[in-house]
Amino acid sequence: MLAATILAAGISAAPAAEPIVGSWRTASGETAKISPCGKAYCTTIVTGQHKGKRIGQMGGSGASYSGQITDPANGKTYEGTARVSGKSMKLTGCALKIFCKSQTWTRQ
Repeated sequence: MLAATILAAGISAAPAAEPIVGSWRTASGETAKISPCGKAYCTTIVTGQHKGKRIGQMGGSGASYSGQITDPANGKTYEGTARVSGKSMKLTGCALKIFCKSQTWTRQ
């Protein structure tokens, strides 16, 4: 009985996943998976034309993340941010910190 109690306590004490972790529907309709990779979070396209491409790596916690985002269509990498709010995430990528584009992804 003591072993079961200790095991249950260990399971409940496990850290909760960051809000960014999971499967997301991109603006173009593909599915992207964000998962821990080292001390950051990596984004990989898992469906569609760009299936298997890793398109981002970000660090952060809670609702705010920053790092690099790659456009899978042209291979260009931009400095980017992600802001999670409920079941949506706004991603913004910038070139030269002045030319920025944003899109919203939805949690699946």
